Amino acid sequence: MSTPRGYCRGRGHCGPIVLLSVGALLLLLSPSSVGHASAFSGGARAATGGSSRPALLATQSRTRPSSFRLAAADETTASDDVNKSGGFGEKAPPSAPPAPSTTASSPSTAAAAAAATAESDLTSRLLAEAREIGECAALLFGHVTKPDGAASADGIVALCDDLDAVPSVRSPDRDELMTTTKIDLRSRAIRAARYEALNKLMRRDYDAYVATASFLSPSRIPRDELPNVQDVPYPDLPEATSAAAAAAAGESEEGQPLVADCALDSKSFDDSPLDKLLLGIFRDLVTKNTGGVSSPKAGIEGLLEQGRTYMTQPGQTAEAQHAMVKNTLGGLMTPVLPPFYRIFMGGIVPQLGTDLDGKQFGPWFYAPWLTSVVTPTFFGFLVGPSRPNTRKDGQWGGLVVEKCKFLQESGCKGLCLHQCKLPAQEFFKEELGLDLTVSPNFVTQECQWSFGEVPLSPEEDPSFPTGCLVGCESRKAMASAYASGSGERPAVSCL
Repeated sequence: MSTPRGYCRGRGHCGPIVLLSVGALLLLLSPSSVGHASAFSGGARAATGGSSRPALLATQSRTRPSSFRLAAADETTASDDVNKSGGFGEKAPPSAPPAPSTTASSPSTAAAAAAATAESDLTSRLLAEAREIGECAALLFGHVTKPDGAASADGIVALCDDLDAVPSVRSPDRDELMTTTKIDLRSRAIRAARYEALNKLMRRDYDAYVATASFLSPSRIPRDELPNVQDVPYPDLPEATSAAAAAAAGESEEGQPLVADCALDSKSFDDSPLDKLLLGIFRDLVTKNTGGVSSPKAGIEGLLEQGRTYMTQPGQTAEAQHAMVKNTLGGLMTPVLPPFYRIFMGGIVPQLGTDLDGKQFGPWFYAPWLTSVVTPTFFGFLVGPSRPNTRKDGQWGGLVVEKCKFLQESGCKGLCLHQCKLPAQEFFKEELGLDLTVSPNFVTQECQWSFGEVPLSPEEDPSFPTGCLVGCESRKAMASAYASGSGERPAVSCL
C-alpha cells in the first residue's frame, strides 16, 4: 500500500511537522501577515521569473533528511495552490469579515469599562452639585442684597409657594444630586431668603410685618421660623386666654385687675449636667445674698421658694430684690468675665490711670448678636430652651425663650418683674455696658430678650399688663400672712 503524499512515516517527527505546517498556514492566512508575505513573494518572483521558490525547495530537499523533504513537498504543494490562486505576488482576494466574538471580555477590559462609567457618573454628579449650589447661592444673595423697600407680603407668599414646590420640581433630578439633596440645600436657601424678606419688611413697616406673619403662620410659616414673635398671635390659643376670660377673673385683694393665667400646657424641662451645675451655684449665691434664705426643695422649685420667701419678708422692697439678683448674677459670671465683657463687648475703657478711664465707645456692633448666641447655653438653667432671633427693629441681637421655666413654675408676675426682668436689664446696662429689654408674654409664657435695645419702664410699656396673675401663689401667701394687719407689708407690687 503506497503512502499518501505528505504522510509522515517517522512518527517521532509527526507532531512538530504538523504544528509547523499549521502554524505556517495560519501565519499566511492572518491579516497582519498578508502584506508582508505579498511584498516578499513579489520581490522573489521578480528576481527569478516567478519560479524561484519551487526550485529552491527542490534543491533543499536533496540535502535534507526525508522528513524535511516531506515537509518541503507539502510546502511546494501549498505554493502551487497559492500560484494557482494568483501567486504570492498578486493581491489575495478579500477575506470575509471576522465573525463577532461570542466570548466574554477579559476581566481587565470589563474593569476598565466600569471605571470609565463610574468616572463619567461622578463627573455628572459633581456638575449637578455645583449647579445646584450656584443656583441656591444666587437665590439667597439676591434677597440679601435687595433694599428694605423691596420687601412685600406678595414676595413672601411667592417664596412660600416656591418652598412648597421644591419636592415636586426637584424630584426627577434628586438621584443626580448627592450632598445637596441630603442636606436639602434648596429648601434651606428658600427658608433663609424668606426669613430675610420678613426681616426687611419688619424694618420697613412693623405693622405690615405683624399682619403678614399673623396671616401666614403657622399654616405656611412655622412660628419658630419667624424673625420675631412678640406681637404675632399664638395659634389655637384656648378660650380661657381671651380678654373676656381675663375680665371675668375679677380683681385682687388690693382692687387691682387680675391677669388670666397661661392656658397652654406646662412643659417639662430636661436639665443638662451644665444646667444642674449652674443652678446649684446660683442657689448657693442666692442663699448668701439673701442672708441665709434657703429651701429643702430641689431644682427650680427650691430656687423659686427661696425667691418667694425673700420677696414676702416684712418691709421688703423692689430695690433690695434687684440688688440681690444683680449680686448673684455678678457672682455667677465670676470676677473675670464682667471686666472682659465691658472691654470687648461694651467698649468701656478700663481703669488705666488716663483721662479716658471708664469712657464708653461701644457697645461694639457685634455685641448684641454675639451675646444672643452665647446666652442660651448659660441661662437655660433659669429660663429653659431659647434661640437667637431678631429684635422688633429688625436688627440682630434678639433671643426668644420658647416657654420660660421661671415664669411657668412660679406663676408669679411679681417674681418675674423684680427677680428677673428688671434686675437683668439693670445688670447688663450697669455692669456690662449693653442695653437689654426683657419682654415676657404672660399669655404664652414666651419671653423676648432684645440685647442693645433701650428698655421702657413697666409703667410705660404697653405690652406689660397691669395686675397680678390669677393663680399667683405669692399674692395668696402675702394675703394670708398680712390679713390681720400685723407686720409691715412688703412694698412690692406686680404693677
